[in-house]
Amino acid sequence: MELDEAFGQTEGDEEIQDLLQGSRGLNLGLHFLSGALTYDPITTKVDGLLASKIVWMDAFLTNVDRTVRNTNMLMWHRELWLIDHGATLYFHHSWTNWEKQSLNPFPLIKDHVLLPFADQLEAVDAECKQVLTDEIIREIANLIPDGWVNWTENGDTPATIKETYYQFLSNRLQHSENFLNEAQNARKTLI
Repeated sequence: MELDEAFGQTEGDEEIQDLLQGSRGLNLGLHFLSGALTYDPITTKVDGLLASKIVWMDAFLTNVDRTVRNTNMLMWHRELWLIDHGATLYFHHSWTNWEKQSLNPFPLIKDHVLLPFADQLEAVDAECKQVLTDEIIREIANLIPDGWVNWTENGDTPATIKETYYQFLSNRLQHSENFLNEAQNARKTLI
């Protein structure tokens, strides 16, 4: 959805106003989950396969923000919903050393709220490597709207930025053993 230039002007809190003003333009709009509750690992256990898929995905995308303190998951109609993926692909916040970051084993996976339940990581890794073909990763990178990758400060074009995302994801997938081993070793310390 497209947010107008006037969006956020009536907000009294300066911090929130900055966030709202930064959201002007093209945004990804999602469905509001009315009545959803924050996921609580104490009261709701997650199936090992689903937990493994989520942990694998978060390690692949370097999501630092799915911990006990902030699960970024909701329960809605007895289903687990993943929300707020703003802390994924954090290499793009500095846009330096992305090649090195693509090989990062992602040690922060040790804090993942679902890691204790993720007992099928190897099977999920094999499945994801079959599903996420090179063509699919390129297609995903090319779906990024040009307006979201139209940065002028470094001289890159939307096409070169999309290519960097493709290369990052492709390289990360080719070396998934780096983050898979990290997750498995971290899980051993929890169980």
